[in-house]
Amino acid sequence: MKIQDALVLAQERALDLVEVAPGADPPVCRLLDYGRFRYEQAKKEKEAKKSQKSVELREVRLRPNIGQHDLEAKERIVRKLLDTGAKVKLTVLFRGRSITHPELGVALLRKVAESLQEVSKLEKAPSMEGRMLSIILAQSKLGTKSQEVVSKNKEETELVGL
Repeated sequence: MKIQDALVLAQERALDLVEVAPGADPPVCRLLDYGRFRYEQAKKEKEAKKSQKSVELREVRLRPNIGQHDLEAKERIVRKLLDTGAKVKLTVLFRGRSITHPELGVALLRKVAESLQEVSKLEKAPSMEGRMLSIILAQSKLGTKSQEVVSKNKEETELVGL
């Protein structure tokens, strides 16, 4: 159809002539209410944003001379955060003259990362940011798959036992 004929038809029906596929040969146009079309497009984009999974970064702060029990409590917190799907930033805060021994912070972060190795993977190596030493841990795909395999094996053994 010629462009002039399409424009006349659009005016008669009180609609807009909208080019929907400019790359096609010949270009494809439709008769529609452009305001409603934009509204529906915005609605689709909003729905798509809702369905996207957003990964949040949570922070857990430690001190270089943290006690063993306190460290275990922080590890449990990190484990819970990783299970929810969040990334966790472990930060060691240095105060006063403790900054002269950053190797204590590195050793502490290494110890925590090793204890959480089955459920997490190291995403960012230790780095100094002012008076803070930090790493980022993310949930490991291997950890979730191994849990699924274990639960599947339990189900299979229960079925065999029947």
